[in-house]
Amino acid sequence: MKRSFCILSCLALVLAGCADSAPPAEPVSDGAETVTLDWYVNFSWYDTPWGGNAVSSAITEETGVNIRFTSPDGNESETLDALIAGGNLPDLVTLGWWEPQLSEIIGQDMAYPLNELADQYDACFWEAADKQRLAWYTQPDGGVYCYPNSSYTPADYEAEDIRIGSNQTFLVRRDIYEAIGSPDMTTPEGFVDAVRAAAKQFPTVDGRPLIPIGAHEFTGRGCDSFDIFLMNFLAIPYEKDGLFYDRYTDPEYKRWLSMFRQLGEEGLLANDIFIDKRVQMEEKLSQGRYFCMLYQRTDLAEQQRSLYEKDPGSAYIAIDGPRNADGDPHTLPGTSINGWTVTLISRNCRYPDRAIRLLSFLMGEEGQKLVLLGIEGEHYHMVNGRAELTEEVKRLMREDYPAYVARVGANDSYWMLQDNRMQAAWKPLDDPALLQMEEWTYPYTCYTGQYDIFYVSGSQEDAADRRIAAIHGEMLPQLLLAPSQEAFEELWEQYVSRREEAGLSLLLEECTRQMNEAKTRLNLL
Repeated sequence: MKRSFCILSCLALVLAGCADSAPPAEPVSDGAETVTLDWYVNFSWYDTPWGGNAVSSAITEETGVNIRFTSPDGNESETLDALIAGGNLPDLVTLGWWEPQLSEIIGQDMAYPLNELADQYDACFWEAADKQRLAWYTQPDGGVYCYPNSSYTPADYEAEDIRIGSNQTFLVRRDIYEAIGSPDMTTPEGFVDAVRAAAKQFPTVDGRPLIPIGAHEFTGRGCDSFDIFLMNFLAIPYEKDGLFYDRYTDPEYKRWLSMFRQLGEEGLLANDIFIDKRVQMEEKLSQGRYFCMLYQRTDLAEQQRSLYEKDPGSAYIAIDGPRNADGDPHTLPGTSINGWTVTLISRNCRYPDRAIRLLSFLMGEEGQKLVLLGIEGEHYHMVNGRAELTEEVKRLMREDYPAYVARVGANDSYWMLQDNRMQAAWKPLDDPALLQMEEWTYPYTCYTGQYDIFYVSGSQEDAADRRIAAIHGEMLPQLLLAPSQEAFEELWEQYVSRREEAGLSLLLEECTRQMNEAKTRLNLL
């Protein structure tokens, strides 16, 4: 009924526009034909196809839009820069909210204001969109050029009707961890002893070498596992005395990097982790070859389900990880009002009317249920307000997740507009392979959105950030692989001085300004 009301409202808008003889912003579709939109997703690992599964077919049937996804073959930033430089942005674009290209696209008028498209073509947008998110992303000219996914406000963290978990976890392979006595790994000494014991007792896994410590991919900017995730587990503060703090040179961070260096000297930092890309990591995760890792739990969901189905003992569990010398609880961020990614409609879009209606549908409750759960009655049933997946769907998810995606296509396979806050009201809570990892994060999850930093493309701060990130990306592997503690100390001195010379003070000044501005906007002062 809501959708019908929206359609009638849209019709009223169109008729009003005709009465005023207002010309359309662009040539648009006839409203009945199925059209194809090209959707660029700025993550090289994203390869979920459109079509053939129940969810994408239902979305196309409902909206009259077929999607042709594209993603980078190599470096994301270089690919996106080339698309911008050539004026070749596809119809829809999804990228991280922190990417400097976002300000470039908006500043060069390469994206439609979503609010203007909504006023002209789709009143449903205003019902589907969250007012706080719209206000947060409103530009000085009054335009809202993008909309986020996975967005939470500070108030959401205080709400009693939902539990918000962080994606950051310290994971261990359960059977190996229990076999070595379930040791305390919160101190450097305990961590070293546990890794040594695991490597000694389990040198191989099903005939393949054990990888004692796993990590996210190393890039030109560093490695999440060995920088921001480690800092969050160590509860290193974001600010001190009202000023944005340089967490990268904190003594606790240095102390734990030194510990990892020691393990590297002993041959317990496998070469794999420095060179593997996500495809290789997923293969090794599916084989259960890592003993422990600081890792995003949702990034291994498919492999975790497969391990759990074969043998629950071979799957991963979350436990308390590295802590600072005072033993402070971890401070693990949930997503902020910025969300994770944002989606724009390019000025190149051939059918902006259909694009805004597609976004509205995906943002609304009907679209959210479809993307998360599939088709009601076929893939799930509602029981006391909570979705319950059918036994066939649960079996398929456990036993053959790629087949589940190919056949059903739900579980946020198309996550570009996912609304975790909305989905929390009816999300199933019965996935034994994943639930423990999520629930473990609850006591440690906190709102840190006031510290999210965004640099305007081409600014002095953006240039300084790129220089400093490149230094970190270059020197982090060197620090971890230093042949001695003396060599580590020499490299650390270079690391600190090079970052300062690259414009660290300028960067911290801008970070402090943005932090205080965000606190004001979020009423956190």
